[in-house]
Amino acid sequence: MRRIFGAAKTKEPAPTIDESADRLQGRSDKVDEQIIKIEQQLTVLKDQIKKTRPGPSQEGYKRRAIQLLKQKRMYEGQRDQLSAQNFNIQQTQFTVSNIKDTVGTVQALTGASKEMKRMFKENKELDLNRIDALQDSMSDMMDLSREINEAMGRSYDVPDDIDESDLMAELDALEEDMGNEEAVKGAVPSYMQEPEMDMPAAPSAQAYQHPADANALQA
Repeated sequence: MRRIFGAAKTKEPAPTIDESADRLQGRSDKVDEQIIKIEQQLTVLKDQIKKTRPGPSQEGYKRRAIQLLKQKRMYEGQRDQLSAQNFNIQQTQFTVSNIKDTVGTVQALTGASKEMKRMFKENKELDLNRIDALQDSMSDMMDLSREINEAMGRSYDVPDDIDESDLMAELDALEEDMGNEEAVKGAVPSYMQEPEMDMPAAPSAQAYQHPADANALQA
């Protein structure tokens, strides 16, 4: 049957945007190469036209230069068309990329939303009423702990009828006495001063006499 009707031709897949962009860029590069070659040839012809005298040779160079200029304009037109197509392809690529990014973002947000709903549903600890109750309980326990610490830090056997003004006056008097004591002792506190001790005086040279000298005086 294949010999009679022939085998079905496989349809080639349509080129992607990236493939189309690469193909257009390759064609544009080839056109640019042709334009550069023509410009180089025109530079040579200009020099030849300047060097030759008016006549058949110079006219031949001019005709050749005109042909090259026509080719250059043709290639420049092709390059402009390819540039416009390439620009459209790039704009399409940018739009497709934005759409893909948007789809990915929406999918990520959708997944995150489902995960958040599951967590709120499975974890009763995230209930707002329970959290408020927990905060109130913690606040009450902190207040209770503070009262306990104050009670444990209370001093014993301290009379309640002591006037604070009397205590302040006594403290001022104590500081004044300490200041007077430091001034008398050379600004050295009494508890840091060395006790004074009665030591015998050191014998002088006149008071001490050798026994031999004493016998000579008596003789």
